[in-house]
Amino acid sequence: MPFTVNPSVPLAPRTTFGLGGAARFFAEITDAADVAPALRWAKERELPVFILGGGSNLVVADEGFPGLVLHMRTRGLRWTEMGGEVRIEAQAGEAWDDVVAQAVLRGAAGVECLSGIPGTAGAAPVQNIGAYGQEAAEAMRSIHVLERATLETSELDASECGFGYRTSRFKREPDRFVILSITLGLVPNGRPALRYGELISACTGKAAPSLAEVRQTVLTLRRGKSMVLDEVDPNRHSAGSFFTNPVVPAERAAEIAQLAVAAGLAKEPSDMPRFALATGQVKLAAGWLIERAGLAKGFRMGPVGISSHHALALVHHGGGTTADLLHLALHVRAVVFERFGVVLSPEPVFLGMAWPETMA
Repeated sequence: MPFTVNPSVPLAPRTTFGLGGAARFFAEITDAADVAPALRWAKERELPVFILGGGSNLVVADEGFPGLVLHMRTRGLRWTEMGGEVRIEAQAGEAWDDVVAQAVLRGAAGVECLSGIPGTAGAAPVQNIGAYGQEAAEAMRSIHVLERATLETSELDASECGFGYRTSRFKREPDRFVILSITLGLVPNGRPALRYGELISACTGKAAPSLAEVRQTVLTLRRGKSMVLDEVDPNRHSAGSFFTNPVVPAERAAEIAQLAVAAGLAKEPSDMPRFALATGQVKLAAGWLIERAGLAKGFRMGPVGISSHHALALVHHGGGTTADLLHLALHVRAVVFERFGVVLSPEPVFLGMAWPETMA
């Protein structure tokens, strides 16, 4: 057997939260050809399988996972040109930010605003990662997958992946595919995407910022919010944004803004951040809702709390459990719902446990 299966491997050190129990079985995959045999091994033993990337968007149960965890460590980048685009195929185990750095270095535009996002290339399409006005789906051209049921590989066009705001077909059907590699389509010698107000303001004074300048600006902004991996940052044990920004009908957004004004949480309805979507709905700022509901940056509940730099990030300060983290997350959800009538949804993946969908 070309890959090694190890029993009782702790998962906490392989996540950015540093929480959770052990995997009953664990194997590192450094060759995509080993995925099918590993799945076959698990099937023969009637074990569930979980695919682990960078562990930066993962909440593991204290009891661990009773199956096989496959840690995707495949590496490699391949550059081609097609239809006027620069195409880059990245193996699933490549660090996402390394892919972005290489694209920027080659003057290829399309992912520069996604700089500093932790995790792997194979995980990027699952969550359809996004930041500063850009989403991974914009650059995705195809995904090379292995179907778990048949162990056959195929190439999915981006149009087949069901991309949406922080979601995809892969997130909705978590047990169907293993992502082996992704192919991005980028603009050669392209200009950076400046669509997001905060990024535009940070680039003020630069007549025509380069891709490299925008990348560095994004990294600086993220670092100021503890949204890059930094071993000396006290907020480092998090999964970045824990909650997604809620999307509501336009009339509901107007009601929430009026409610905020009536409660003295905003002077004018326009003070509430909101972003109109092409669907006619409106995306609200979850961080703003959390803070206006009375949960300030730095809020603590024992060993866990809200980041001192970003209200959307929940942090493990050490000595805690996943149960502590879940208790905090549900408290935040309950406080926001009580104040605004908005139900926040989590962004991370839960392993060995389920997020309580109903309000207790």
